[in-house]
Amino acid sequence: MEHQPEFKAEDDVAPHADTELLARIAAGDSAALGLFYDAHANILFGLALRILHDHKEAEDVLQEVFLQVWDKASVFNPAQGRPLAWVITLTRNKAIDRLRSAQRRFRLLEEVGEEAGLGEMSAEPSPGEAAGAGEQAGLVCAALQRLPAEQQRVIELAFFHGLTQTEIAAALNEPLGTIKARIRRGMLRLRAELEPWFSGDLRPDLESEHGTS
Repeated sequence: MEHQPEFKAEDDVAPHADTELLARIAAGDSAALGLFYDAHANILFGLALRILHDHKEAEDVLQEVFLQVWDKASVFNPAQGRPLAWVITLTRNKAIDRLRSAQRRFRLLEEVGEEAGLGEMSAEPSPGEAAGAGEQAGLVCAALQRLPAEQQRVIELAFFHGLTQTEIAAALNEPLGTIKARIRRGMLRLRAELEPWFSGDLRPDLESEHGTS
């Protein structure tokens, strides 16, 4: 489904009409999903865009929201509020989650670069810089997937979930020294994987893998 460029103020559709559409969607009526999309896509897209400051990221959030509407329409409870309020909440949460994830990848990339002595990046990326950093996100994700599972796990817990090394050791029931060593080895491997990106010489396999041109 593509975003419609102009908002038609159909967010004022009667709540009972939206509720009926959600009931039809829950029954597998794709036409009802299309009507619900036409009524509310633009205001939801605008909300996501204001949070992410990136057109493509906002479109991706919009698609995720309506996929969730299709999957979860049956759980909507009209007694808890209007359907529009429900999808606005879904959109805001998904956009904020996507922004936070991008910022975490940015910080991981920054730390790898500083540790490698390859230059500094801004300490705190703007929403637009973080959310729009698709190339960075792809490189970081690919590099993480190349790590041994135990190293990948501890780095994800540290950077994406915000756990301290002590908390990671407790969560995994491992000695603190083991966790520190895994993070250190993992960061060294990430440095080796990402060094061509920092030097401006992306390797062909990474370029083809992530569709850069």
